[in-house]
Amino acid sequence: MTRRGFAGIAATLLGLFAVAAPALAQHYPSRTVTIVVPYPAGGPTDETARVVGQFLSTKLKGSFIVQDISGGNTIVATEKVARAAPDGYTLLLHNLQISANVTLYKHLPFDTVKDFAPVMLINRNPLVLVGGPTLAANTLPDLMALMKKRRLKAAIPGYGSTGHLATTLLAQQAGAKIDQIPYRGAAPAITDLLGGQVDLFFATPQSVVQLVATGKLKAFGVTSKAKLPELPNVESLVTTFGPKLDFVFWQALFAPAATPGPVIGTPNAALQAAVSDPAIVKTWAAEGVTAFPPDRRSPAAASAFFRSEIARWGEVIRANDIHLDQ
Repeated sequence: MTRRGFAGIAATLLGLFAVAAPALAQHYPSRTVTIVVPYPAGGPTDETARVVGQFLSTKLKGSFIVQDISGGNTIVATEKVARAAPDGYTLLLHNLQISANVTLYKHLPFDTVKDFAPVMLINRNPLVLVGGPTLAANTLPDLMALMKKRRLKAAIPGYGSTGHLATTLLAQQAGAKIDQIPYRGAAPAITDLLGGQVDLFFATPQSVVQLVATGKLKAFGVTSKAKLPELPNVESLVTTFGPKLDFVFWQALFAPAATPGPVIGTPNAALQAAVSDPAIVKTWAAEGVTAFPPDRRSPAAASAFFRSEIARWGEVIRANDIHLDQ
């Protein structure tokens, strides 16, 4: 076949795709969409997926269901979506962990950057450094002095988790040694924190705001420059330890790579409406959670942020020689 013939076929295929892609998006979803969550039911990522899924079902007049698949430090679920058909019917709702895993593992069964197309950054919140009720410190200066006197124990929700990385950063910036004790999630970690088996824990605001308000836990700082309205008397850790403690726990929706742009655009537009919905905004605000601002809600903005988070946490992980093997 001549070069002109190949060019003609290519032009025809491109033309067909140009017609088919908008038509595909126009009828999306025509069947059930599965939002895969790489954690057990009941956690913050599962909670967000269910809120988002319910809104998308109503907004797009389709069926969006949540499937919780835990295991392998979120790798099992992530691989499932990476291998799914790029048609918008299998999506992944993940968080900061997906960016950290790029460096934590030498060999992943997928390429985190090449095998996923970010749909939208959904929400974010700082972490709160909390201590048990019997800890011999009531303020951040008290805690810093105590860390110099003895080696404290910090609960972490697994090696390589956001809490593990945050605790590592704290120890690094404070020049202290902290024993990190792994737990299978935040709930058992907080239980032992309340019982005095461990001293510290980096928690999401929604899991500890009420415990701090009632005096059952002590809050020493938040990982953001600004204070949390829900914890107005708790200082920023950034003021004491510098910009490395200025980070958020974020959540985002991903599709398999090669998912057509118009198909990605449909849930993106619906998600933009979801994160502006007054009921959702109010619920998240009570938990210290906020949506990303409008100028960071496009797929392109999500992709840029995602790459920056891979670089950021990669630096922390390499600097502290943290590696995990499957």
